[in-house]
Amino acid sequence: MSAPSRRPEIRRRRTRKEKVVKLRKRLAAASSPADKDRLTAKLHRTELVSPGNPLVAKS
Repeated sequence: MSAPSRRPEIRRRRTRKEKVVKLRKRLAAASSPADKDRLTAKLHRTELVSPGNPLVAKS
């Protein structure tokens, strides 16, 4: 795979990683159950297109 074809993939991964970090911080700071449910749902949607481990720990 050449560098030009890898660039979009690397950009997507980096952007997704930044978004997940931001959502996890917001989830940790969330106080109401509605906010926690909403942010958890967003993380689950992101998780569906992310390779690898789940983004939200099952509790």
